[in-house]
Amino acid sequence: MPRPPLPAALTLAAATLLTATACSGRYFDMEEGPTSAPTTASSATRSAPASPTTAPALTAAQAQAVLITDTDLGPGWTPTRGAATWRDGMLKTTGAPGDCARFLDALYSDALLGSPARALVGLDDTDTGAQLRYQVSAQPRADVDRTLAWLATVPQRCAHFTAATARGVAQDVQISTASLPPVGDARQGLRVTVTAPPAEDTEEPTVLTLDVAAVRQGTDAFTLTNGGLSDVPSDATQAAVQLGALRLAEVRKQGRAQV
Repeated sequence: MPRPPLPAALTLAAATLLTATACSGRYFDMEEGPTSAPTTASSATRSAPASPTTAPALTAAQAQAVLITDTDLGPGWTPTRGAATWRDGMLKTTGAPGDCARFLDALYSDALLGSPARALVGLDDTDTGAQLRYQVSAQPRADVDRTLAWLATVPQRCAHFTAATARGVAQDVQISTASLPPVGDARQGLRVTVTAPPAEDTEEPTVLTLDVAAVRQGTDAFTLTNGGLSDVPSDATQAAVQLGALRLAEVRKQGRAQV
């Protein structure tokens, strides 16, 4: 049965951003491919003007207002009931080489841009078993840019490697670049696939797929992961990134109006 369409808030977010970039003739998704090159801060700035570098940090209330909700994502999504079992079972690993181990550790601990987060939320898709985790960073702009630059190198350094679970099971890990909508001043998208060998009572391997996104907009930044063991709704990933950027812009606009 086809998934129902995304709710109006996300559809409007997508339409607004795609209209703004219609002259480029580009179509944005999370598919892997030669056109999904990493986006640096300098090239991303052409898509959206940078916010002032002296903007004050988001307040706790402002950061909460930026978060994605289950209502935004539509039918099937609910507030999370806790970390997915595959986080400990497949993302908690040892034995990966250098930067690959650093990346998996950051992914497992929800600290892609450092910790602690300014605000965070977890959402579960009851239809597919996917889990989406979205957080607003509290890190300084310079630190965020350094991390984004490092994330851009991960698909080259860690395209294919092996890492062991806590139980010593060797898993095949592949990381590639994934395209993101043209939002923010700097962004990086990744697609991570972790494949575990078949268990004793099964014939098929277990495959975890994760969409990963990190976006900086002015002095603010957010990250998003969307993963699961079956269908991963990448349309939700794309729209949530767009909506997150729009909400950051709106929160900053309201803040300036109140000054």
